[in-house]
Amino acid sequence: MSGTSLDGVDAALVHFDAGQSAGQLIHTAYLPYPEPLRERLLAIHFPGNNELHRAALLANELSGLYSQAVSRLLAESATAPDKIDAIGCHGQTVRHRPDAGYTTQLVNPGLLAELTGIAVVADFRSRDIAAGGQGAPLVPAFHAAALHHPAIHRVIVNIGGISNLTDLPPSGKITGFDCGPGNLLMDAWCQRHTGQQFDHAGAWGAGGVYLPKLLKKLAAHVFFSTPAPKSAGREAFNPDWLTSHLSGDESAQDVQATLLQLTAYGIVHAIETHCPNAQEVYICGGGARNTALMQSLRTALPGKLLACTDTLGISPDWLEAHAFAWLARQTLLGLPGNLTEVTGARHPCVLGAIYPA
Repeated sequence: MSGTSLDGVDAALVHFDAGQSAGQLIHTAYLPYPEPLRERLLAIHFPGNNELHRAALLANELSGLYSQAVSRLLAESATAPDKIDAIGCHGQTVRHRPDAGYTTQLVNPGLLAELTGIAVVADFRSRDIAAGGQGAPLVPAFHAAALHHPAIHRVIVNIGGISNLTDLPPSGKITGFDCGPGNLLMDAWCQRHTGQQFDHAGAWGAGGVYLPKLLKKLAAHVFFSTPAPKSAGREAFNPDWLTSHLSGDESAQDVQATLLQLTAYGIVHAIETHCPNAQEVYICGGGARNTALMQSLRTALPGKLLACTDTLGISPDWLEAHAFAWLARQTLLGLPGNLTEVTGARHPCVLGAIYPA
């Protein structure tokens, strides 16, 4: 998995057997993006010269990095490549336009299969969009398989670059959707003003004072009032959008504090609007390590248990990579990987395309 935060590649080795529908996480590996690659990926998110050629080269470069991540994972876990059924590879999202009928994740699956000698399952989102869905979020289907409780109403919140939630009532429909920006804006602002790729534990933002007027302007984004199912990306929330709402005399640290409150607002607004009776809220993704953000969520959601998913036995740092292993397995078994109540697709779909070794 390489997500909207553009920090690097998460690789998870997952074992499935008949008694473990969600699979067991065996080993993990992480490779950071080299800064030049990260800069080129940021640039390709927006229209520019010679896009098709640049995108193709980036897909090849990413496939090489994904191959390195797989090699590290197998070496560290002492696992032979021929023991692996498939690599589930999400690719790097650079355009997400379900409104226009497409989504683009950069990867060359054929090259990745060639480099690793392992079958690859990729392009998970396109079939859902072809069936009228948003193509996202897809992880709620895994949440339902791994974290549903028959007697407790749970909400699972993934805070990556974008935040999304899954509503898991004990009975009835399971729903989910994107909530708004997660770490994306905070990371970009932090890097611009401190040189650090992210705000460790939210400490820098916690030293500022959030700006109510700015928060009100940012929270007026039409996305927050758009009914679910819905999904978002850098097209909706990006540094240029943020800058357009600034007067220019704000303290950088106060802006960071406000962006943290914006992330919390999107999550809390979604829970209060769509699943107010939830008893437990579990957080995963990089945002789970933001102490200041977690405290803000606890304050805003009194009366609900709020914890990280590791208390349920699923690592918050590796849940998405684990989920795409599960999605790849669904593809290999010919089983649907989407939840229509989440994405809005007309029917359940087998997601992904298989590239044999």
